[in-house]
Amino acid sequence: MVNVWENLHCAALELVRSTPIKQRLISASRHLTRLVDTDELPSEIRGSFAQLMQALAGVQPLRGEDAVVASVRKMSNQQADDCAALIVEIFGALCRAESLAQRSQAPVASIVQLRSIERPAEEFSVPALTATN
Repeated sequence: MVNVWENLHCAALELVRSTPIKQRLISASRHLTRLVDTDELPSEIRGSFAQLMQALAGVQPLRGEDAVVASVRKMSNQQADDCAALIVEIFGALCRAESLAQRSQAPVASIVQLRSIERPAEEFSVPALTATN
């Protein structure tokens, strides 16, 4: 999943440049088209990714351009903004999924195990209370 993460991360970074949105979207898409095996994506974002890729390559290109350039050229600025937002949402979902997967693989210690590591069992004895007059 590192390759998927790196490509989505690079795509998101392209979106924060100071160039016009359509240029940024074309640059970002270069990283996304490298993700040919969508089986590496978590299942919950595959649909969004397919929708994004369809939007980025759904127009028949003219001579000398590719499908991404043709598709982005035909988009309104609002559609380009929406595609950019979807890239960021997909990247965020991937980060959350990866974080959850790492947490679920981490060993879990019980409280009893942790207490026995911190202090020996004899330190847990309750001191006797004495009455004073």
